Amino acid sequence: MVKLTIDLIARGTSGYTKKKRDESMQQYLKRLTHLYLEDRSIDEVGEDLSMCRNLTVLYLYDNQLLKIPVLHHNQHLTMLYLQNNDIHKIENLSPLTRLTKLYLGGNCITVIEGLDKLENLQELHIENQRMPPGEKLLFDPRTMRVISSSLQVLNIAGNNLDSIRDIECLRNLYQLHANDNLLTDMKELAHVIGGMFRLWRLDLMGNPLCHKAKYRDRVIVMAKNLEVLDGKEISETSRQFLHSWHDAREVQKKRREENMRKGSGEFGDGALLRELPPVKDYPRLPSKIPGYMMPGLPRKQFDEILARTNSNLSEDSSQKHSASMKTRSGILRSNSLRILDRPSEGVSPFSLNDKIASAPAGRQRRQPLTMSFEFGNLDQSHHIRKNDIINPT
Repeated sequence: MVKLTIDLIARGTSGYTKKKRDESMQQYLKRLTHLYLEDRSIDEVGEDLSMCRNLTVLYLYDNQLLKIPVLHHNQHLTMLYLQNNDIHKIENLSPLTRLTKLYLGGNCITVIEGLDKLENLQELHIENQRMPPGEKLLFDPRTMRVISSSLQVLNIAGNNLDSIRDIECLRNLYQLHANDNLLTDMKELAHVIGGMFRLWRLDLMGNPLCHKAKYRDRVIVMAKNLEVLDGKEISETSRQFLHSWHDAREVQKKRREENMRKGSGEFGDGALLRELPPVKDYPRLPSKIPGYMMPGLPRKQFDEILARTNSNLSEDSSQKHSASMKTRSGILRSNSLRILDRPSEGVSPFSLNDKIASAPAGRQRRQPLTMSFEFGNLDQSHHIRKNDIINPT
């Protein structure tokens, strides 16, 4: 156990600030601006440090401090190094309104808080905290909002982080060190660092997302002004090429979305099929095919014309059939009268059987066509063959 004393303070100065012979200890301590008290096994800082009124840089890393010392008499501090101690909470920093760099890496801090008054803080290093298993570093929203306007460098490496959405408000960052965490979401990364327009250095090595396809190219596209990624410099040629490729792809994407909204989208390779255009529900065709429709006529007029045409056709056919029946009837009646008149003239009556008997042998094979006719009071049956034609006189 070592407590900070005036003797340790006097030995913690550089060779450029030696005590003068005619200078008192109080005057000497008041003149100090830098103190190098690292790796001294210090676990307690007493009131003697309050004598260093003009102190601007204080190195207290690699000691055994259990908490941040009270430094309200050292309001000129701009840099405070407290790495690798046993500090569990960020506190006692409100009087240090001029503080620009704060190093708290390697402690046991679980929440970034207590920085509400540090409106000039530019660098916050809180990497590799020794936390209980299963816990991760948390961010106080109020603290993050206060330091968002001034913070330029943030080191949160090795803190079991699976999300960085809580630092989205830090839009003035120049450097972000988030390596050796549990980050997996590329979309969240793009959303967060896409708004950090001044970011020129980014470290993400040791996260699962580093194993995704085209990881480096995708991150370069996300951060427009990135110059160093995972410790490797990005050439101007590669950055311009990737940004040009991305811009062309975005233009093509917008065109496809616009075409799909208008209903004339072409679904090629890489087309966005988020919303298909509505499909028109056409009526089903009737089971019977409708008749021919005369072009240029209404349906009702066409039906009337078709009805008149069918009526005329039926009348013509009936008249033709009646005329033919009258003609055939007249011929048969005339012939019948001639047959009946022949006996009175001394001519033997006509007999179809005689005709059939006198026909050639080859023609007897045909069966005679039997027809019955009724002529007035005469009712006789005559057998007429196909070729027997009686011409009227």
